[in-house]
Amino acid sequence: MSEFIAVTYPDQFKAEEVWLTLWKLQRDYLIDMDDAVVATKNAKGKISLHQAVNLPAIGALSGGFWGTLVGVIFLSPLLGAAVGAASGAISGALTDVGIDDHFMKNLAAKLQPGTSALFVLVRSATQDKVLAEIRKFGGTVLQTSLSHHDEAKLQTALTPKKAA
Repeated sequence: MSEFIAVTYPDQFKAEEVWLTLWKLQRDYLIDMDDAVVATKNAKGKISLHQAVNLPAIGALSGGFWGTLVGVIFLSPLLGAAVGAASGAISGALTDVGIDDHFMKNLAAKLQPGTSALFVLVRSATQDKVLAEIRKFGGTVLQTSLSHHDEAKLQTALTPKKAA
């Protein structure tokens, strides 16, 4: 079962930096994510979600392939590709996998203008190595499905150490 983690950052770009770091860690098999989304709130208060996977584009590509294949069978490959790509894009846009968009927008509404948040579904992670990499970015835990102990451990790792 995946764990949900939402962390806020004081500017619009920090969540994107952390997101890229997590993808590098996933490539190194230190974390396994089901989904990762960056939410930003601009100075005017508009919320934008930046999905890791563009489902309409994937649907259009897949639909275009299958439409072309069916079109070749019926001697109209261009028409088949066009219909397949359109139907694939529509089905991709209507498909929601991972973290629910409505849920993320409701959480992102709590953000201050000019800030960002990172929403992650983590299947598994090598905690000590992942925390060591994301510690430098700071952040404030907004919401998690972690135990109270693990949530406190995460927030402690994200809180900058005060100089003595």
